[in-house]
Amino acid sequence: MARKTESNGPSVSAQEALEFHAMGRPGKLEIVATKPMATQRDLSLAYSPGVAVPVLAIAEDPSRAFDYTTRGNMVAVISNGTAILGLGNLGALAAKPVMEGKAVLFKRFADVDSIDLEVDTEDAEEFINCVRFLGPSFGGINLEDIKAPECFIIEQRLRELMDIPVFHDDQHGTAIISAAGLINALEITGRDMKTTKMVCNGAGAAGVACIELMKAMGFAPENIILCDTKGVVFQGRTEGMNQWKSAHAVKTDARSLAEALDGADVFLGLSAKGALTTRMVQSMAEKPIIFAMANPDPEITPEEVAEIRADAIMATGRSDYPNQVNNVLGFPYIFRGALDVRATTINDDMKIAAARALAELARQDVPDDVAAAYQGMRPKFGPNYIIPVPFDPRLISAIPIAVAKAAMDSGVARKPILDLDRYAQELSARRDPIASTLQRIYDRVRRQPKRIVFAEGEEEQVMRAAVSYVNQRLGTAILLGRDDIIKENARNAGIELNKQGIEIINARLSRRNGVYTDYLYERMQRKGFLFRDCQRLINNDRNHFAACMVALGDADGIVTGVTRNYSTALDDIRRIIDAKPGHRVIGASIVLARGRTVIVADTAVHDMPNAEQIADIAEEAAGFARRMGYEPRLAMLAYSTFGHPQGERSERVQEAVRILDKRRVDFEYDGEMAADVALNARAMAQYPFIRLTGPANVLIMPAFHSASISTKMLQELGGSTVIGPLLVGLDKPVQIVSLNAKDSDIVNMAAIAAYTAGA
Repeated sequence: MARKTESNGPSVSAQEALEFHAMGRPGKLEIVATKPMATQRDLSLAYSPGVAVPVLAIAEDPSRAFDYTTRGNMVAVISNGTAILGLGNLGALAAKPVMEGKAVLFKRFADVDSIDLEVDTEDAEEFINCVRFLGPSFGGINLEDIKAPECFIIEQRLRELMDIPVFHDDQHGTAIISAAGLINALEITGRDMKTTKMVCNGAGAAGVACIELMKAMGFAPENIILCDTKGVVFQGRTEGMNQWKSAHAVKTDARSLAEALDGADVFLGLSAKGALTTRMVQSMAEKPIIFAMANPDPEITPEEVAEIRADAIMATGRSDYPNQVNNVLGFPYIFRGALDVRATTINDDMKIAAARALAELARQDVPDDVAAAYQGMRPKFGPNYIIPVPFDPRLISAIPIAVAKAAMDSGVARKPILDLDRYAQELSARRDPIASTLQRIYDRVRRQPKRIVFAEGEEEQVMRAAVSYVNQRLGTAILLGRDDIIKENARNAGIELNKQGIEIINARLSRRNGVYTDYLYERMQRKGFLFRDCQRLINNDRNHFAACMVALGDADGIVTGVTRNYSTALDDIRRIIDAKPGHRVIGASIVLARGRTVIVADTAVHDMPNAEQIADIAEEAAGFARRMGYEPRLAMLAYSTFGHPQGERSERVQEAVRILDKRRVDFEYDGEMAADVALNARAMAQYPFIRLTGPANVLIMPAFHSASISTKMLQELGGSTVIGPLLVGLDKPVQIVSLNAKDSDIVNMAAIAAYTAGA
């Protein structure tokens, strides 16, 4: 029986589970239109008469269905409910909550659209004939919760009859994830696949799939013993046999699981709680590898193994133990890669590529987003971390690209991807909308690498950001701090700093102290600062030291803010770095919401700007938008729209528009207007005199408080992603992150600082 593990997680009560599924709109899915349906013209294009055009195009060339319909990103999750989780045969209708959940996971982790189909028959031929004719609707079929041996027959026949991927996740998902963990466990214990002896207990769908994949990867068939409830599957056995078990029967004198495990290197458990005893574990070889994946309770617990073997590496299907074999690490990303090359099938090459990519990911340094899943304890490659965790954001760009490449190399891809680097970037953007916006920044910085000062170099997330900055070929990362503290903290955190491109500077010991002190004193001597005050700031305050480095050309930009609030860090920096001549320093935030990008200003500097300042903010924001690759359309926001209702605060915005008129600026702008008018084309149409040619992409707020409140509300309530506030208008590149920012946020800000260096 297949062992599915993606449902494991924190303990919940039965009542909580029922309330979760019943609250609001019952179930977990809804259909959302991807095209506007607001006008008669929209309806005419979406349905009659406009829909006839793609119909005729597809009739002429069936491959165009991928261009004009959802087929290329649509997977059907199909079950008959004969093997639901660990609950058994409860019928097709009872399987629906699980299938809906599977569809949600497809969308959440890989942006694959999915719909669940429950087929009410236990007859394999009826099931096959139902599904085979659904092919034109989908780009792939995910079979789920179908008992063995019917699942083997169904999958094999559908793969023969259909020209799209058919994938029984209970079999292959478990096989791929366990293979990834096994690759790393063999590496840690110094074993070779060709000589490793493995015992698999459980001859259902998952067990058979696991040993088939292991053999395809290089395990010697004679070194793998399969066991079921009747003991060892040996050559000549007749009781309880079928063609799938017979294919893996071996010559052996062992007849029981205990006999088979004597001296074995690896145990794969896909059976039942308690199937593996401590005596069996004791009889295994040195450094045994034990994957106890029975669901929901493993064949043996890690605690039981730890009492008798300190040298064992363990994995289970549970999230409350290290090394969870979780199918969600596989199926969303495998289908993502298969769909993107329009694969006709998912073959062994693609499965092995996915397993190897997962194994490689577990060996890499773990970012903050992953560490958060461990309640602050950062995992490191080793016996307790051989498999990535499901919320690792790197999965989306690592696994599909490996699968897509394998599909192309093995000849099953109908639409090869020519630029795999660009494809990796597009994959990241599916999970992380920031990725697509920042990608062109990263690309330019790689062509012109910069030296960026990470002012709070003793902080762990800052060190990780510095390493990431260097690893992404963005330039040199300079960590400010005490050498011994930085090195000790790095060693404790498992961070490798001994690499080209990372420099450590201790401000107190720097040979540039005197130069920086003189520079600061020259600027501050008429502002109440004595020479010794400046000397103390340079020696002890890293923001001042970092700002002097950049001001005097020893570095290209700064990122700071992890240990101080925004305004304090900005005050430090502005003692040394002025605004660009003719510019005003502002804060600008990039808001990404439902496929739209909007720049909001001022979100950091000006509390209650007057009309002249609002006009300056508008010009600065327009210039920033252009540097970010957008042609600015500015809306000067207020609570009123073109004089209604009247108010003193709106008059400041009206005056700012008149000031811009006199300046004859070269970008679109208008106001004052409410936010809905600025962002909604239909609302905007009520004002035919408006100067904007479309909805605004730059919003100029009338005050800091409204900018800050609105962007933070969007982020928390509106499902939006907000980058910033970004400092704009300083003479040198400086970016200030929020207190306790994650390493990914810090490296993004460092990249933006590098991008604006010399601009």
